[in-house]
Amino acid sequence: MTFSAIKPQRSLVEEVCARIASEIRDEITVGDGWLPPERDLALKLGVSRPVVREATKRLELQGLLEVKHGVGTKVVDQLHKPLNGSLALLIPDDKERLRQLIQVRFMLEPESARLSAENASAGQIQKLRTALQQLEDAEDFDTTVEADMNFHCELAAASGNQIVTLLLHSLSELIQTSLTRGYSRTSTSNAVRQHAAVLDAIEKRDPAAAAKAMREHLITAEADLDLPKPKKSH
Repeated sequence: MTFSAIKPQRSLVEEVCARIASEIRDEITVGDGWLPPERDLALKLGVSRPVVREATKRLELQGLLEVKHGVGTKVVDQLHKPLNGSLALLIPDDKERLRQLIQVRFMLEPESARLSAENASAGQIQKLRTALQQLEDAEDFDTTVEADMNFHCELAAASGNQIVTLLLHSLSELIQTSLTRGYSRTSTSNAVRQHAAVLDAIEKRDPAAAAKAMREHLITAEADLDLPKPKKSH
């Protein structure tokens, strides 16, 4: 006899979460869309209002919805927020968070650059050019950090990998902290030159060169942070 594994069914709340998320992907524009009132949504889905309430609460915690009491439930794009909020609790020491962040960026961003060289559309390459120009033209500290962050976000989007994009957005607050520390110790000249090298490789559709250029950029970014070496545990 051959037995196959029993697949447990999702709970009713999980089913409602999946249905709402599917409708949002297919029909509702993020930032402009609102869910129907709780009573109407319950009728449409054939479930009770407490089930709808629990489902919307879960999706709010996940960053897909924002419940505005007395107004309604708005569709948002804050899927990265849960991770951003938990990092300080997981790693309380500021410098240790930045040290571990740069390690993650070495794992993630050279591959993101490589994928971008393979997959970026003409429109995405233009967005990268615009982000690079913003970095070149930045005249104050805050604009510089914002432009640098924007380049890396556009690069992740150009990779064609949605998980990479979400991970980078999940780390965005910490990356901005890292950029702020780095730019407090150096000028923008290296960053502009190195971002340009990454973009040049992407425009030439050279995945290996794009990955190499990003790795070289991260080596410089790590040096700019000037973090003390971690103490060895005994």
